[in-house]
Parts: sequence; structure tokens; C-alpha cells
Amino acid sequence: MAERGREVFQIRALQKVYGTGAVAVRALDGIDLDLYRGELLVLLGPSGSGKSTFLNILGGLDQGTSGEVIFEDQRLSDLDEAGLTRFRRDHVGFVFQFYNLVPSLTAAENVALVTEIARDPMTPAEALALVGLERRLDHFPAQLSGGEQQRVAIARAIAKRPTVLLCDEPTGALDSKTGGQVLRAIDTVNRELGATTAVITHNATIAQMADRVVRFADGKLAAVEVNASRRPIEELTW
Repeated sequence: MAERGREVFQIRALQKVYGTGAVAVRALDGIDLDLYRGELLVLLGPSGSGKSTFLNILGGLDQGTSGEVIFEDQRLSDLDEAGLTRFRRDHVGFVFQFYNLVPSLTAAENVALVTEIARDPMTPAEALALVGLERRLDHFPAQLSGGEQQRVAIARAIAKRPTVLLCDEPTGALDSKTGGQVLRAIDTVNRELGATTAVITHNATIAQMADRVVRFADGKLAAVEVNASRRPIEELTW
């Protein structure tokens, strides 16, 4: 478990409201949470409970209606669009359900899209080796399985050495065996790079790999549970 007191994010009274008046929808309704350096969180909850909205705000893709999100010593609400772009470029890696690879580029070239603009990147070969794809550098997406394509997407996300890795349903389009390979890659990145990692999922089994489990319901935190015995991927029963 990450050492307490070393907060990467401090979230206070965070709200996100869409619309106004009688048709207003509170996607997030008063979220208070700290995220610690190097921990792995699993975010659980039904569709529409606020998980993706929360993740998008952490990653600087969206902003709350009110409340505070503090990254290290910086209030994200104080940043303009250029500042948020720098924040995402320098500190955040994203992994989504769909891989968003460029089909005309090899695995190494897809990863290089990030390494060419990062401040202190790995090489594409280093990033792909970390997710077990050192033999697939010159393969195009069409030559890779779904799980391999998702691992390329993870390599692309972590090649910049992000402080934070945000994963929104990274196994949602995969079968359980292939999803396990992807989760193993995420677990390896979290342990070896020390990136604070948040994973949205509908699969409660995945919660066993987390340091903490954060449960959302109706835009609120329903529970925050510390996992005293984080289990390696190999021990999970799907």
C-alpha cells in the first residue's frame, strides 16, 4: 500500500452538474478523496454512477462544476486549456476500452507518438518490453490480437513515465483470459514504475488486485475499502 501522507491528488467537495434547474443532473455530488503515490485503486459502480466523469476530471479532460482537485500543489481549476494540456502531456497516461491505435503504424511507431513529445520518455522498445511485447515492435495493429493491441495502448500511455495512469474499462472488450494479460501489464507498470493507478471496471473480481476499492453510486462515494492483502493477478479466479 502506498505510504499515507504522500498525496498525489486531493479532491474536496467535487461536484459535476450537467444542465440547470429541474433537468440538472449531478454526475458527481460532493466527492472527497485522496489518492496516494504509487497505489492502485479500482473504481467500481454501475453505469452512470460517476466513475468515468471522476476519472476524466482527474486526467484534466474535464473540470468540475465546483469543489477542488489538487494535483501535488496545483489546483487543476486554476489551469487554462494550455495548462491542462501540459498537465496531461507531462503527468497523465490514459488507457481506454478501445485501443485508438493508428492502423498504418507499427507497435513501436504508435508508442513513439508519445515518446517524441515527452520530457523524459522510455524508448518504444523499453515500454513495449514492460508489457511483454518485445517481439511485436514491428507488427501493425491488424497483426496483433485484441489483448496485444491493448498492451500496445498501455505501452503508449506509460512510455512518458507518467505520475498517474488512468484506465477506463481497459478489459471491457476482451475475454477473461486476454483481460488477465492486460491487467497483468497494468499491475506490472504500477509496481515497477510507481505510477498512481486508477482502474474503472464492472468486474468485482479485479478489486482483489487493488490497494483500495472505491465504490460509486449516484455520483457519490458509497464506500472506500482498504485491501489489506493485495493479490497478484495469477491468484485471481475469474
